[in-house]
Amino acid sequence: MGFPAYNTIQIRQDGPLAIVTVSREAALNALSSEVIRELTAAAGAIEAADDVRVVAVTGAGAKAFVAGADISEMVELAPDKAQMFSEQGGKLGTAIETSQKPWIAAVNGFALGGGCELALACDFIYAADNAKFGQPEVKLGVIPGFGGTQRLARRVGVAKAKELCMTGDTIDAAEALRIGLADAVFPAAELMAKVASLAGRIAANGPLAVAACKRLIHTGQSMTLEDSLTAEQKAFGELFATADQREGMSAFLAKPKRAAQFKGK
Repeated sequence: MGFPAYNTIQIRQDGPLAIVTVSREAALNALSSEVIRELTAAAGAIEAADDVRVVAVTGAGAKAFVAGADISEMVELAPDKAQMFSEQGGKLGTAIETSQKPWIAAVNGFALGGGCELALACDFIYAADNAKFGQPEVKLGVIPGFGGTQRLARRVGVAKAKELCMTGDTIDAAEALRIGLADAVFPAAELMAKVASLAGRIAANGPLAVAACKRLIHTGQSMTLEDSLTAEQKAFGELFATADQREGMSAFLAKPKRAAQFKGK
């Protein structure tokens, strides 16, 4: 299916992979309210696209993934308007985090402030070796407002999240990998090919099963182990009512064994 045209982002589809590019290179792809609105709308359009199984988000140019929120737009905000801006960014993060489709952040440069938070909302963070990460909001007298204090702690641990958020330090890709902020680091020229490879391996699997894994792992973090295991058992049983389960197991048992052709049904 085709996607709507946007002013600040572009969507390109490569087989089962949709690649969303924040296209404000002159502004280092900063997150203005318009960018956030368009990314949120794009997330909804992609969610409805049956032929998309994985999503990647990246930034235009070689310098920045997303260098942060648009400070020029934020500088004069009244407190109530600032909270609304934070809520707008939060809605985008939730749309990505609760999507049935895996999202990969392809961090091709600066991922600071809102850019780091955009990456944190994704399921995977693949970084170029020249990438830089940070939550420098305290240097501006504010805090991360798009989920940074919460998602960063869940990803790298409380102590390291406190250090990054309270110092505002910027770290390189190697350090991001060491602390678990990035999942993998590659030469910049190889980044999108590695993202496509990961997307291909995921897209070959049953999409309903992939979605269930994402949902259970995410929701289980705020549940007791007993309740999360019960949810897993329920979802396991429910998948046996799907055509994908029958296709996957039939393909495995076929002689000769064949590749399953999943339909997401």
